[in-house]
Amino acid sequence: MRMEFCTIASGSSGNCTYIGTDYTKILIDAGISGKKIEEGLANLKLTGDKIDALFITHEHVDHIKGAGILSRRFDIPIFATPDTWAAMEEGLGRIAPSNKRIVYADEVCAVNDLCVKPFRIPHDAAEPVGYRMESGGKSIAIATDLGVYSDYTVQNLTGLDAVLLEANHDENMLAVGPYPYPLKQRIAGAKGHLSNLAAGHLLCEILHDNLQEVLLGHLSKENNYEALAFETVACEVTTGDNPYHSGDFHLAVAKRSEVSPLIEV
Repeated sequence: MRMEFCTIASGSSGNCTYIGTDYTKILIDAGISGKKIEEGLANLKLTGDKIDALFITHEHVDHIKGAGILSRRFDIPIFATPDTWAAMEEGLGRIAPSNKRIVYADEVCAVNDLCVKPFRIPHDAAEPVGYRMESGGKSIAIATDLGVYSDYTVQNLTGLDAVLLEANHDENMLAVGPYPYPLKQRIAGAKGHLSNLAAGHLLCEILHDNLQEVLLGHLSKENNYEALAFETVACEVTTGDNPYHSGDFHLAVAKRSEVSPLIEV
């Protein structure tokens, strides 16, 4: 049994991630236009009618922009926490009652052969969650839009085969950049976004022999560079208090508005 995943878009301007098995295809977030999502799926030789479910992490527009149109066009059920539904429902437009599905943090939801477990993340949204997907002994997780991480976060990211991990900003670039001070505080705060350095620290805590693929995502356009995120995280792993080096697994950075290479585990 295999699992596969890739980002269709990943960044402050829009996020959408594909997760699949031989029998089940889902999306995590739909924060770009429906047209762009369809183009991304076509790149993967998929069509919208092959998507079994759409899971939403939280209600910010860079995560839900295309969700309503995608659900209506292809009759796709949308899964989200109760407070996320309350916060985003008006912005989605009309959704068929049968496609409005509720998930709860720490409760596993099954879609065919795929088990999806939402877990709480600290972010300035109504009821945000990350997701851990498991099938056939393999596991992949999405952990973006979290201001800080905790033992609870680490527990939900333990034993993975692959992970999409936020590396949103370089702390120095954010500090000296053009953003107004309140926005800088929000991004760097406990309910903001993980820095490159924090991503490296978190990765050190979840590394194990079977973690094959690490994809860094949700990079800020103004406060980060792909090479800087990669090198910072790689350096933290290699010099950190753990038995691993950055060459022990495949580390890559998700493209902001392009489909990333398909990863199989």
